[in-house]
Amino acid sequence: MTTNSQAQNSANIQFQVSFTQPQAHYADVQMTITNIKKDEITVKMPVWAPGSYLVREFSKNIEGFEVANADKSPVAFEKIKKNAWKINTKGKTSVTVSYRVYAFEISVRTSFIDANHAFLSSTGIFMYPEGSINEPSLVTIIPHKNWTKVSTGLEPVAGKAFTYYAKNFDILFDSPIEVGNQDVFEFNAAGVRHEVAMVGGGNYDKEKLKTDMAKIVEKETAIYGENPNKHYVFIVHHYLSGGGGLEHLNSTVLGARRMGYTDTKTYKGFLSLVAHEYFHLWNVKRLRPVALGPFDYDNENYTTNLWIAEGFTAYYDNLIVQRAGFYTPDEFLSFLEGDINLVYNQPGSKIQPLSDASFDAWIKSYRPNENSSNTTISYYNKGSLIASLLDLAIIHQSKGLQSLDDAMKFAYLEYYKKKGRGYTDAEMKAVFEKFAGENLDQFYKDYINGTENIDFQKYLGYAGLKLVDKTRDSKDPYLGITLSRDGKSVITNVARGSAAWNDGLNVNDEILAINGDRVSDVLAYISNQELGANLDFLINRDGLIKTIKVTLKAVPNKNWQIEQLEKPTPAQKAVLEKWLSL
Repeated sequence: MTTNSQAQNSANIQFQVSFTQPQAHYADVQMTITNIKKDEITVKMPVWAPGSYLVREFSKNIEGFEVANADKSPVAFEKIKKNAWKINTKGKTSVTVSYRVYAFEISVRTSFIDANHAFLSSTGIFMYPEGSINEPSLVTIIPHKNWTKVSTGLEPVAGKAFTYYAKNFDILFDSPIEVGNQDVFEFNAAGVRHEVAMVGGGNYDKEKLKTDMAKIVEKETAIYGENPNKHYVFIVHHYLSGGGGLEHLNSTVLGARRMGYTDTKTYKGFLSLVAHEYFHLWNVKRLRPVALGPFDYDNENYTTNLWIAEGFTAYYDNLIVQRAGFYTPDEFLSFLEGDINLVYNQPGSKIQPLSDASFDAWIKSYRPNENSSNTTISYYNKGSLIASLLDLAIIHQSKGLQSLDDAMKFAYLEYYKKKGRGYTDAEMKAVFEKFAGENLDQFYKDYINGTENIDFQKYLGYAGLKLVDKTRDSKDPYLGITLSRDGKSVITNVARGSAAWNDGLNVNDEILAINGDRVSDVLAYISNQELGANLDFLINRDGLIKTIKVTLKAVPNKNWQIEQLEKPTPAQKAVLEKWLSL
């Protein structure tokens, strides 16, 4: 095992990050490479951040790239790609690469620097020498004069202030860094020390968070039987209105509403976010699709299994919060209802299979447009539903002795612990078949690789539940548009198969009048019409005035609700009790 003192002597790559102009959103980075034995070195910057499946082109934020010899004389280099610089190192044993990074994008996956703090999302800050992903490195942070703290999952180097060791670049790139005056507190759970860095103020109760977050950690650790960390860091950024999270190897970055902690619904939602990102410690960061590691930081890393990696995690986040006693069983079922209605009513669910949604995340999920709801489905929502089906199937088949927990633990032990690699699609399918006790070829054909409507009645029936259609009178007229909220009646979405879709209303059309009437609330006007009514829409389309004739159709959407069967059998009651820990 490498000690800190050994690390200091063995790392041939050392970084120094400082902040001479934080108010202008810049980080100053120096990368010193020693013990050079090649005539040339190419340094590169990743183009994406693992866990966020979009090529973000981090090198676009680089400026002032320079290279110097040990005596500070300039060294020749050439930019050869969008994210790569080739350096002439012939006759040199060390060089220092200097560059600045502009960081002013608020999200959990991109760096942000201002006068108050610096959040460093490592893939957008640090370069690496090509071919040296497995090399160790040291990172020294020099906080701005007004800042006093650094929070990161990286291993601190003894005796050196704000200096950290990364065994390889995969670890460095998976370790965000918060620099500033964050409010830091700790709690212990599952034998792990947890650090929480609260950034940007808020009305949170530290003692309550310590207790409640610890419950989530314990519940999730119990599923897998072990916690893979000794130290874990939550970096929580507070905003007027914020959310989202991104998982890392032994840390996570969360977005939260600054004054939301005293609102019960918002607070439970925050705990669900904690549960989601923490569950990724196992599902994704260790139990992972084979394509997701080792990473190619230059290109997209394709997998058809994000519905497991993210969708199952989205299922477990609310389930864990319910197991911890924060959600009631009825509240958990209401989330399931929400996913059922979203997936059933989204036109894209009949167009894009779940496996394709995973594979095409790079070009569709993270790049939505006005037509996305008509052509795509979320691997989060539908993947969560698939998890619920398999959970119920396993509990039913095992007569309450096992659940999806057991399948996930088995896969974790088999592929991460025993084989030290990711799983293939076929291997994970075999795991589900093993625990569900049935062949899943048709299940995969219909629900994973196809677009058939899910038979919820079958799976909910295992737990003595049923899905009931509570849809209002289908004679309600339906236009099928979404309007902007800027005071103008501008169309922002047209639903596939709707009256607007069929008769030619377009996104960006401004509705000026209907049947000669100036209308301030278009949707209210439509609701008062008769089914089948023929309406003349006067529109402004790119400065041209047109009349579009539209015939109103019935509302196609369903409103599904989960209800209990009147007389569930003892076996059904047992499944429900196992599922929701009643």
